[in-house]
Amino acid sequence: MAGAVSSGRTGGSAWAWRPVAQDALLARAFHSCTELRGRFYLVGGLLAGGAREPSGDTVVFDPARDQAVQLVAPGGPRRSHHDAASVGGRWLCVVGGWDGSRRLTTVVVLDTEHSTWETWTASPGNCPPAGLSSHTCTRLSDRELRVSGREGGIRTQRRYGSIYTLKLDPGTRTYSYKEDGCHTTSRSGHCAALLQTPGPHPRHQLLLFGGCNSAEPEIAGQWSHGKIKEEPPSAPQLTEKLARLVSSGQGSQRGPQGLRHHSCSVVGPFAVLFGGESLTRARDTICNDLYIYDTRSSPPLWFHFPCADRGLRRMGHRTCLWNDKLYLVGGFGEDGRTASTQVCILDLFI
Repeated sequence: MAGAVSSGRTGGSAWAWRPVAQDALLARAFHSCTELRGRFYLVGGLLAGGAREPSGDTVVFDPARDQAVQLVAPGGPRRSHHDAASVGGRWLCVVGGWDGSRRLTTVVVLDTEHSTWETWTASPGNCPPAGLSSHTCTRLSDRELRVSGREGGIRTQRRYGSIYTLKLDPGTRTYSYKEDGCHTTSRSGHCAALLQTPGPHPRHQLLLFGGCNSAEPEIAGQWSHGKIKEEPPSAPQLTEKLARLVSSGQGSQRGPQGLRHHSCSVVGPFAVLFGGESLTRARDTICNDLYIYDTRSSPPLWFHFPCADRGLRRMGHRTCLWNDKLYLVGGFGEDGRTASTQVCILDLFI
């Protein structure tokens, strides 16, 4: 497919989302989209705005061929507002989410080698959350995930956000939650980014963005140098282009306020956020802005790159990094009801 869906311009630099594929199978929002062995696995989601029953299908998108196929694998979970992470280069672990009637904490796993779904069991000592939806699930290692977000429904949710360590054992097909002693601001529909701090003694921090009225990121975990072996995919060309893009903008210590259901991907020292729904507007709540969080400076700086094209407003979408490219997949558009059928790549013109 040719042409750019939309673009923004700052000084002599511009950015655009360029469509590379279109398929009705991709039309969904509040799904998960996880890269595993060079494929994007889209699980569940809502197929239209107002739908109460999540989809139970899994779609596999091949970015090398720009093709989508529906995975034939019985027992797929009906989920929306969940999160997922790859483990061991083989398993796709779907954590929590809404099944149409309640918020879950269970772990359902796709064995991609055999295209079969498995329901792993909780191990003794498991202390699960009250129920998870619109949470985040960040991979720290092949056996450990970090889960953060508000627990429970409208009537039962806490006034603060909880942080859990979720340990996985592929050998025994078991999992176990353990609640951390610290809490965060109550957040839902936020995003999480595992980033390295600058300086001679770098450490890793897990930062939460959005999901509440605050514009400030919040630390949901930090580890000394060498503790975290997990690194984002290498993207040297995209990292260089992002560095040149932010050099054309004006940095600020204040980020977007009241943003939720946006996307976030880590590219080198940058967290790249796009779209989402504004909690601070009475109308035109669905956004199409690009935000870049630059950790190279101390304190880190935000760079905002607006977009004039209303056609690219998105919420409940996902971005995925693969082969030095950032992909945009799914999400509801400006009306909050119509799901996008396109896959786009972020182009930067410096």
